[in-house]
Amino acid sequence: MKTLRQIGSLAFVVGLFTTIFAGIPWHVITADDPAVPLWLQIAIFSLLGGILLVLATVAVEQRGAKRSAPTPGAAESDTSIRLLNSDEVPGRKTSEILGLVQGHTVYAIWLGKDLSALIRLVLGGELTEYTEMMGQARSTATNRMIAEAAELGANAIINIRYMTTSVVGSAAELLVYGTAVKLG
Repeated sequence: MKTLRQIGSLAFVVGLFTTIFAGIPWHVITADDPAVPLWLQIAIFSLLGGILLVLATVAVEQRGAKRSAPTPGAAESDTSIRLLNSDEVPGRKTSEILGLVQGHTVYAIWLGKDLSALIRLVLGGELTEYTEMMGQARSTATNRMIAEAAELGANAIINIRYMTTSVVGSAAELLVYGTAVKLG
């Protein structure tokens, strides 16, 4: 799927640049003769076909990811690792500091949900589409951090912090990090 998506992206970019940088000047020069040459037709179909191929592969990948996705909370069932945003665990001593652990993800929502959120932005109210997106991102990033700590043999992660960054459009990166420790 990734290869198909890359081919679609390449077809889109080649079609777009050919249409803009060769097709538009051609049309301006030959405005008297409106017949569209074959090379420009191919560029336009590459542009449109590339978009369609990328959209189709992303849709298939998301459908597969939803089927194989664990139920919420299933990956969080590792209760042997305590999570705290303080620098120590009350009543417990830190016997060993294992180091920084982190998890991150970049999430975006489907264009239909993005449009719904834009309408809600005008009308007012909670943007539930983004709330759900950030909740899923937070859960995914936290689970990745927990897995990294488990590999180190930690039984707690202290001083946990979350950071978000806008990537492009409605896509957001969420990074969570903390210090993996062994409690005595």
